[in-house]
Amino acid sequence: MISVEEALARVLALAAPVPAETVPLRKAAGRVLRANATARRDQPPFSASAMDGYAIRETDHVAGAKLRVIGEAAAGHGFPGQVGQGEAVRISTGAPIPDGAERVVLQEDAPREGDVILLGEALEKETHIRPLGQDFRAGDGMSAPRRLRAVDLALLAAMNVPEVTVARRPVVAMIATGDELVMPGEEPGLDQIIASNSFALAAMAEAEGAEVRMLPIARDTEESLRFTLALAEGANLVVTMGGASVGDHDLVGAVAGMMGLERSFYKIAMRPGKPLMAGRLGDAALLGLPGNPVSSIVCGHLFMLPMLRAMLGLPEVHAPRLRARLAADLPANGPREHYMRARLEPAGGLPLIRTFANQDSSLLGVLSQADALLVRAAAEGPRQEGEEVDYIAL
Repeated sequence: MISVEEALARVLALAAPVPAETVPLRKAAGRVLRANATARRDQPPFSASAMDGYAIRETDHVAGAKLRVIGEAAAGHGFPGQVGQGEAVRISTGAPIPDGAERVVLQEDAPREGDVILLGEALEKETHIRPLGQDFRAGDGMSAPRRLRAVDLALLAAMNVPEVTVARRPVVAMIATGDELVMPGEEPGLDQIIASNSFALAAMAEAEGAEVRMLPIARDTEESLRFTLALAEGANLVVTMGGASVGDHDLVGAVAGMMGLERSFYKIAMRPGKPLMAGRLGDAALLGLPGNPVSSIVCGHLFMLPMLRAMLGLPEVHAPRLRARLAADLPANGPREHYMRARLEPAGGLPLIRTFANQDSSLLGVLSQADALLVRAAAEGPRQEGEEVDYIAL
């Protein structure tokens, strides 16, 4: 068995970056920018009013001054003339500052009678003008790589960038294996269960930015496994669930080997998830996950998602380790690194973390209640209530 750290290094070595493609900005949400984007104009493209009020000359900004209103500037409709001495232009937020004007007085500070405004006694220091290029200048850029958030799309649109170069969505082929499995909605036999792992893993992969192909369940025969693995052709990553152990009916490793699998490793020193396999099958990386639901999903968090982030070209691929304080004592850990299902509780400073009593790797109900995986090192000694520990957020 190898360590989790070594296993992660090996699966990341299998995760070749996917090619790039150009997409319209409207289709870029959540995608990973792969080429720098450059602003094509200044923002704002002119000096603009930050308030509703009156644009005036600085020399007229005198308490008690009476100024004549000569026109109006609105957003999208600038005032075409020039503001002279003793004059003012009614202006709306976002409208261009007229030539000659050097500040905006707020409408509430300049009562109007007909075409004349009167400046009050309280004069503000703030000019209420947004200078040209205050936000960004033409030629400024958005650097790749980065996952594009909603606010990034707004910035790119303001930069007058209509399309962006992003990583293609990695194609993930999901294969559940086992004679005991049927799909949700089917009628299982007395000795069968419902296939569940692939639904969680597919959702996780899609949330990370992948395109998922959920293939038919592969039965515990060489013929069925060969057929289903062949359907994965063209995928960047093949994820199998179950059949990677050493039982008489665990055939994934053997059949994949006959089909040309270059195995990177098999078995890691962790709980849950010991029977994990990885390698390269043709042009695709292959990740063989355990069949137990919790083991499969935990390994998806620890290995599948980092692989997808690496394929997308993101610089930070590892799930971040966060800190919390133990809500209760824990006994010594065994010889394998342990990822314990746990729940976070708010507290002053660091949150408290409380592990579930039953850590059986078949209990999806417990995993559904968990919002963290408490990380315990191999052969770690007992830990006391209040000690700081590492966890991974779910």
